[in-house]
Amino acid sequence: MDTFPRQHRLAASFAERVRQPAQPWTAADPSTIRIAMVTPDVQVSDYWWRSKLSLSRRLQETGLPFTLKSYSFQPATTLRQQERLLAEALNSNPDYLLFTLDALRHRVLVEKILARGHPKLILMNITTPLKSWGKNQPFFYVGFDHREGTRLLTAAINRMTGPNANYLMLYGSKGYVSRARGDEFIRQTASQPGFILRNAFYTDVQREKAKEAVLQSLADDSSIDLIYACTTDIALGAADALKQLGRENDVILNGWGGGSAELDTLAQGGLDVTVMRMNDDNGVAMAEAIRLDQEGKGNQIPLIYSGDFVVIDRQTPADKLEHLKAHAFRYSQ
Repeated sequence: MDTFPRQHRLAASFAERVRQPAQPWTAADPSTIRIAMVTPDVQVSDYWWRSKLSLSRRLQETGLPFTLKSYSFQPATTLRQQERLLAEALNSNPDYLLFTLDALRHRVLVEKILARGHPKLILMNITTPLKSWGKNQPFFYVGFDHREGTRLLTAAINRMTGPNANYLMLYGSKGYVSRARGDEFIRQTASQPGFILRNAFYTDVQREKAKEAVLQSLADDSSIDLIYACTTDIALGAADALKQLGRENDVILNGWGGGSAELDTLAQGGLDVTVMRMNDDNGVAMAEAIRLDQEGKGNQIPLIYSGDFVVIDRQTPADKLEHLKAHAFRYSQ
């Protein structure tokens, strides 16, 4: 943003477009747009399917004809399997391909697509462009900035713990999201001598692995009073372990994303705090970028769209939470 100041203005005007109701398509009759979506949506987190639903419904509301084919995988799926799914998606000759960029292995796949020059690539769940790609960037980066969400979450956790905490770090898979959420929390608290990292595990974003990591860690070290979870599935696994041990009220546990499963667990006392994404903004942003592109208004599309966050905890009033849910899930209810 500092290097390309024009992006500030583009991002601000585009964000306002996302917040507004859809405007009907009034240009010439468009041809049917072909969209393929290859995403790690085989997990409890509803971010991915809500994004798909909000994308579809926003395009329907706009009046643009489209087809959408989905290809699903688990976060820890092997590169070979992901490559096979991408090949299937590319064989359908889409106009737009929706994928993600989490690990180095994804970068290799993305570079192959960029080298082809077609389809137009939308990278989900990442808001930090790769410098090494120079001017040969994807069509659009879209998501909720992991570091910004982590900064908000860290401030909220600090208010709960005070200056001291013995914490357990639960990462997902090795890659970008774990660094931007987990390592960023470690960096944010590094200047606080009372914050001590007691243990850390990679869970492959699997609920049962997270549960076992917590049970093992608390058996080895009863001083742990904070668990930092990098994703929804991890947070729910940690909550399972704390419930089994009867320690829900003396160990602070966060969620990450604020989807339905997290909000339900928070209401039941299984989580203490989360950072809630205004989830459907993600799908709306993709729909609006596609619409502008189809209108020949690519100069109005920012390279990056990052959606809004709100911190939610056990003390958040019910009426405020319902208001936030009405906006966050306005297309995917």
